[in-house]
Amino acid sequence: MERTQAASALTVAVAKYAVGAPSDFDAFAAKQAHWLDEARALGAELAVLPEYLSLELGATFEPAVRADLRASLAATQRYHRDWLALFSRLARERALHVVAGSFLLDVGGGRYRNRSYAFAPDGSHVWQDKLRLTGFEKGAGVIEPGDALKVFEVAGADGGRVRCALAVCYDCEFPLPVRAQCEAGARLLIVPSCTDTAAGATRVRVGCLARALENRCFVAQSVTAGEAPWSPALDVNTGEAALFAPMDVGLPADGVIAQTQGERRWAVARLDFAALEATRAQAQVANDRDWVSQYFPSVARAKVVGFGNA
Repeated sequence: MERTQAASALTVAVAKYAVGAPSDFDAFAAKQAHWLDEARALGAELAVLPEYLSLELGATFEPAVRADLRASLAATQRYHRDWLALFSRLARERALHVVAGSFLLDVGGGRYRNRSYAFAPDGSHVWQDKLRLTGFEKGAGVIEPGDALKVFEVAGADGGRVRCALAVCYDCEFPLPVRAQCEAGARLLIVPSCTDTAAGATRVRVGCLARALENRCFVAQSVTAGEAPWSPALDVNTGEAALFAPMDVGLPADGVIAQTQGERRWAVARLDFAALEATRAQAQVANDRDWVSQYFPSVARAKVVGFGNA
């Protein structure tokens, strides 16, 4: 990918997405249009929907299918082509970059990957598969991890571009892959997430904060909200959508730029990438710059020692 002019700022909206039970694909599509209209009205240039968004389509099937994860995943594949067409159209019509949460996609042999799609205002898309599986995903027995990291560019209103990367939920809790994405130029990490417990929501949030700190990047996390008792995967949803920054001079001391609360559906902020870059010169600490200091022989392995006089 050629080096292009960096955008100075980008307005990003992250959803606290209320899971529902659409009656058919048209109802699902209308809901997506409504949510993205809200984001656009709030000034968003990039809108982020949550992980497992495609599982909401399970509500369109008969009770026996939607209550069975494997059967629901298999049935949802009929919507994949329509899914791509829908979000391509919504992105074009609204001149908006859209991260459409994730779609559990059959990649052959009855195996599924948790794939997050990002759509550009011209309708084109890129995707990133989730690399690490949670206990729930492993237990499903049919979901497999992805095997490649990607970085892509999003156009800002000033004509410049911002390099972005996707880390789907649990992936944000692992520093080295995200570091590789940031070393490839990513300055915005996008985290579509879905968590059912307060502990899970905290883990993902802490992961987002840690990745922002280590890499001097912004992080945008979307979440699912509410209850869907008909779904074995979306039954209970916990957490707040948020936009994070490194905790440094000129940036929020707690790392939180904006977040949802209560009934608020979107957290929105204009991310200033020029200001982010400028913080390097006056940084109190510089985890991003000092990262390589970890790589020396004496810390490659820790050794057990006993108490003594030395």
